[in-house]
Amino acid sequence: MDKPIHTHRFRYRCSITKLIFCWFTILLAFFFFFLLKTPSSNANRRVLPSLSTWENVVVQSAKPRDNSTGHSVLVTGAAGFVGTHVSLALKERGDGVVGIDNFNKYYDPSLKRRRSDLLLRNGVFVLEADINDSEKLAKLFRLVKFTHVVHLAAQAGVRYALKNPASYVHSNIAGLVNVFEVCKSANPQPSIVWASSSSVYGLNSKVPFSEEDRADQPASLYAATKKAGEEIAHAYNHIHGLSITGLRFFTVYGPWGRPDMMYFFFTKNMLRGKPIVVFEGPDHGSVARDFTYVDDVVKGCLAALDTAEKSTGSGGRVEGPAQLRVFNLGNTLPVPVSEVVSIMETLLRVKAKKVVMPMPRNGDVLFTHANISLARRELGYMPTTDLKTGLRKFLNWYLDYYSESKRESV
Repeated sequence: MDKPIHTHRFRYRCSITKLIFCWFTILLAFFFFFLLKTPSSNANRRVLPSLSTWENVVVQSAKPRDNSTGHSVLVTGAAGFVGTHVSLALKERGDGVVGIDNFNKYYDPSLKRRRSDLLLRNGVFVLEADINDSEKLAKLFRLVKFTHVVHLAAQAGVRYALKNPASYVHSNIAGLVNVFEVCKSANPQPSIVWASSSSVYGLNSKVPFSEEDRADQPASLYAATKKAGEEIAHAYNHIHGLSITGLRFFTVYGPWGRPDMMYFFFTKNMLRGKPIVVFEGPDHGSVARDFTYVDDVVKGCLAALDTAEKSTGSGGRVEGPAQLRVFNLGNTLPVPVSEVVSIMETLLRVKAKKVVMPMPRNGDVLFTHANISLARRELGYMPTTDLKTGLRKFLNWYLDYYSESKRESV
């Protein structure tokens, strides 16, 4: 006897229901299996925070050799000339160092890339970012409790301001404020060492230049932004308790230097048999600079960092007055440009094709001369490299660097 149709339908529905239930059970099992195994689960994220590659590198780069004695230092403008030398010196003595640089095109970025490669080989990571990127800076401070910041990032050069004045305001004023803002919000607040400039003395005719002299007659926009930076530093020190040391650099030169500097492009043109332009002052007066070898400046930077007191505003509450200082870092021996050329002719064994011209009104000053008695007393700063020795070291580097660059291009 045939079974009723509704009985077949019931069995059919039961089969479908069982099948769906089985598949659902299997899928659920797989879901829980992968949930427990996957490292990115919420539970695992709470136990082992996941960092991106660059974040992990930052943390490792910032670790000092000895946590009890070493510093963790953020160096802005680390792929720059002075920034590279300072970063290497800090790392060599055992401090943790992280760099930041935007690799702008003010001069050949490939030179900055090579400096950055050198730093990386020595354990210093340089993050490519702009100091005006407050979010990126704040993230660095969330990753690392920096004890110090060496702020060297800036738009350099006097004459370039005639072409691109906005870049000086962007880097030297807005960028400086952004660095100070991030530092004042950090807990603990770092101590800050930053690069001012001998250019702040401007049209000052009293020599040698002393930190006590008035510096309110800038001869260039660059100088004006650096002097503005010193006033901004005073405000952040007074209001937020930041410990700040400003360093007025005097014509720093040496290996890995800036191609826009006089000694650098003199070398380039002399080796190529091209003329060099030598400026002179009124009535054929000499133009002189207080040339300071980079290793001497680095010693001054590290001494400023080591003698910097702690900031007093950590946690948003200022506990008392914070340290505020300004020092000249020069060689205290101005040398006429004509003598620089003579030394280079001797070292290169090349006769320069000099074109003597009056100094244009482009922001340059006739001379610089540092009084370093304050830095000697407070920092133990004492430059030891004479100009001929320093230029020989630079020229050896120059010849080696560009011969190597040619080999690589071939």
